[in-house]
Amino acid sequence: MNFNASLRRAIKTGTVFLGQKSTEKCIEEGKSRLVVVADNCPPDYRTFIGEKAGDCPVHTYNGSSVHLGKACGKPFVVSILAIADPGESDLLNLKSV
Repeated sequence: MNFNASLRRAIKTGTVFLGQKSTEKCIEEGKSRLVVVADNCPPDYRTFIGEKAGDCPVHTYNGSSVHLGKACGKPFVVSILAIADPGESDLLNLKSV
């Protein structure tokens, strides 16, 4: 699976929340099915999200928040995102890392 292509497909065809506040809200509302965290996200925030996510898998993106933003097709950094509906993407087949 090409992660970046699958992520863009999820953004185009599904429901993806970008950023810390949106991701936290998505998790709190129980909508999140997968959380993706950039490799350079602060360890304390990563731990916080891991605890908050509960049963929701958390995947560490192999790249910085700049690279994750580019993978999303956005002109800004993205340190964390939540996937509520993957659409036509196969991202939910990822194992949490």
